[in-house]
Amino acid sequence: MSNYLASYDVAVIGAGHAGIEAAMAAARLGAKTVLFTLTLDGIANLPCNPSIGGTAKGHLVREIDALGGVMGIAADANTLQSRMLNLGKGPAVHSLRAQIDRQAYHVYMKKLLEGQQGLDIRQAEITQIEVEGGKVAGVVTRLGARYQVKTAIIASGTYLNGEIHVGEVSYPGGPDGVAPAVGLTANLEQHGIHLRRFKTGTPSRVHRRSIDFSKLEEQKGDEKVTAFSFAAERPPKNVVSCHIAYTNEETHQIILDNLDKSPIYSGRIHAIGPRYCPSIEDKIVRFSDKPRHQCFVEPMGLDTDEMYLQGLSSSLPEDVQLKFLRSMEGFEEIQVMRNAYAIEYDCCDPLDLRATLEFRQVEGLYGAGQFNGTSGYEEAAAQGLIAGINAARKIQGKTAFTLDRSTSYIGTLIDDLVTKGCSDPYRMMTSRSEFRLILRQDNADERLTPLGYSLRLIDEKRYQGFRQKMEQIAAEKERISKVSVPPSPQLNELLVSRGTSEVSTGTRLLELLKRPQLSYEDLAPFDPERPYLPDAVQEQVEIQVKYEGYIKKQLAEVEEMRKLEKQSLPQNLPFDQIDGLRLEAREKLARVQPENVGQASRISGVNPADISALLIWLAAHKEERNKSND
Repeated sequence: MSNYLASYDVAVIGAGHAGIEAAMAAARLGAKTVLFTLTLDGIANLPCNPSIGGTAKGHLVREIDALGGVMGIAADANTLQSRMLNLGKGPAVHSLRAQIDRQAYHVYMKKLLEGQQGLDIRQAEITQIEVEGGKVAGVVTRLGARYQVKTAIIASGTYLNGEIHVGEVSYPGGPDGVAPAVGLTANLEQHGIHLRRFKTGTPSRVHRRSIDFSKLEEQKGDEKVTAFSFAAERPPKNVVSCHIAYTNEETHQIILDNLDKSPIYSGRIHAIGPRYCPSIEDKIVRFSDKPRHQCFVEPMGLDTDEMYLQGLSSSLPEDVQLKFLRSMEGFEEIQVMRNAYAIEYDCCDPLDLRATLEFRQVEGLYGAGQFNGTSGYEEAAAQGLIAGINAARKIQGKTAFTLDRSTSYIGTLIDDLVTKGCSDPYRMMTSRSEFRLILRQDNADERLTPLGYSLRLIDEKRYQGFRQKMEQIAAEKERISKVSVPPSPQLNELLVSRGTSEVSTGTRLLELLKRPQLSYEDLAPFDPERPYLPDAVQEQVEIQVKYEGYIKKQLAEVEEMRKLEKQSLPQNLPFDQIDGLRLEAREKLARVQPENVGQASRISGVNPADISALLIWLAAHKEERNKSND
């Protein structure tokens, strides 16, 4: 302990959404943990849109919750408005999104961290990771304080060497006027970590009273609200409306006339921004055929008049920002409280990471969140949870915890990062998963809660509630497979009205429910013995019955994938000596160092012929490897 202020098992650097999940998971798993943050007032900050969830992101939040993470619970406790997106499509793409009270969310998370046993919180900037013998040994603050640690998780968000850009003005900074973290980059590079430069943008925040809401479209929340957390005893309530405004030709012309003042188009910003969340300048240039673009006007909280203008991120000068905003209907008298800005920051190349999110170069060093090249609060929290679990298990001598693509969107996210890397900030989308029919947000508990329980992040009470739900689903499916509904004028009238054929003989409820035109509720009048069941149970019964054939087909595809996943690859495989591998494949395989054949098959630049060559080589050298293992 010489020269150390304290000793810890796990140090988490950054208290955003990744850092919170990492610190909570590590501490709850029994690791002595310290969480470092640049400012205690920035814990769980929502520096961009004050919302959680959305398309595919809602899946991540429910998976985090099913494993025992805290984002879903905190979101439910601070929801202002909740909407289920994509209800016009199939259940695989239904995604929950909630508008969040920004300040209340910060207070809630800060209190949660403060109450966690085994977790200390320190306001300090970490400038060095100390490494001894290739392993993490300690961390050092800007003030020179040293802490002895066995593992460290970097969750620096957009603060690492952050630089703000507004028009022709650039200066060091993090989101919301907080100072950036400037000391750690050089230290990480000394340890062989490959760093890159990404950027993102944040729209203006404006005063509620300066908006003419009579000219905007009102967007109300759902009548029937769904909670993020499977453990929620009751769903949150909708207490606010959001609104929609639109740009117009005048708006677009103002922006086009001032493109030379944008640091993105003037060449002053060279970092790569998020492809799926472009600035308003990018939208107008890239989609020049569109006469208008949507802007969602979202409240920042119940105790503030700040409104967030989602869809209008910009790095144009302040006067241009104000001019194009006031050209929009309903914004003629708009008053800006916080101007829009772009921010550049340092992040790692995720190809340096294993599936555990541990760096290959330094044992015991993990990355999580935007530091790993992703965008979004939800992607960050998912990675933080996995990094925190693995850091704790490592120091406890337990096996690593990983999720594959067939189990979760979390597994898909991490597999994409560590096998394919990312050339721009990675955003989760349902289209990224080849197994999205079985990776629905509604069944995240069925997929992951047993794992959360085995990790001891899900307590006994919650697990027994989960088991009861699974038993109710199975019992109801069994019951409706036996109940026969006789033909009747009322039943046939319903069938005809829904565009499906009449019945002339008794028909099992299960067979009727398989018809896409009928819902579980539609059949209630013809099912007098129907038991009372929670909404979530009814939903699962209906989905499992209607999509049974498709689900079986996808499960068979999962088994094929897992055959490749089971074929592990030895460390430091001499890819340059394997006949039949193309030069690009050799380079990519050597760079990524895949842990199994399945992972190798998903690396960009590795094609099926390369995998065949790899499998042939593995078969030919199997006996040789077995002898060396003996």
